[in-house]
Amino acid sequence: LEFQRSRSESTGDEDDDDDEDDDEEEEELEGDAGARFGTDDGEHDSGDDRERMINLTELTPYILCSICKGYFIDATTITECLHTFCKSCIVRHFYYSNRCPKCNIVVHQTQPLYNIRLDRQLQDIVYKLVVNLEEREKKQMHDFYKERGLEVPKPAVPQPVPTSRGRPRKVLGSVFRIPPELDISILLEFIGANEGTGNFKPLEKKFVRVSGEATIGHVEKFLRRKMDLDPACQVDIICGDHLLEHYQTLREIRQVIGESAVQDGLLVLHYGLVVSPLT
Repeated sequence: LEFQRSRSESTGDEDDDDDEDDDEEEEELEGDAGARFGTDDGEHDSGDDRERMINLTELTPYILCSICKGYFIDATTITECLHTFCKSCIVRHFYYSNRCPKCNIVVHQTQPLYNIRLDRQLQDIVYKLVVNLEEREKKQMHDFYKERGLEVPKPAVPQPVPTSRGRPRKVLGSVFRIPPELDISILLEFIGANEGTGNFKPLEKKFVRVSGEATIGHVEKFLRRKMDLDPACQVDIICGDHLLEHYQTLREIRQVIGESAVQDGLLVLHYGLVVSPLT
């Protein structure tokens, strides 16, 4: 009995020591965990610490017009290549060229202005980034119209779309409307090709609507592109009994030749392919 009592007392002392050691180890682990995860003294990672201030010069290349080297004003994007310019800059550029000033892609063969769209979201971003840019632009526009005695145009306000209950109403009329600039409809009739002209693709669509200011040279370029013609192949375009020249416009041809060249409201042009003589 004395042996068992002494044994139990000794084991009880050891258990007390082990409990104390375990408590100390737990405290150390808790301290290490707090230091490891940064939870001491209520320290936590916040979103503000991860934010980085960006200088305006880092964003400048993305909000500058490559034509005038200034900030975008009425930002306008080309739908073919998604390059953006000031509206006045790109409209002025398209008076002399139909290619993008940045990547040189052909925007449209005859009417590049049809393939541009205002980018209002980008313009809002520019006004937010550049301090007082919008106010200065509005003041310049106001002074411009006042100096010339013109009425200052009011900014366009988007109209809310009315929501009607019940069945939606049908929209009357054609959805696609032909622009008034395209006032000439032509019919291209193929009259044959001489031997040696090589392989060429037949024209898929012979009805074309173009501007009256387009010349016979434009029609020839259109035929060459659509039919994949060889450069050595010559295209002769005839209206009635007249062999047409490159500089003649379609409106002039219609006025000079008259109704004899018109069939059902279409200006009829016949074209043939011959091999140009060697020089």
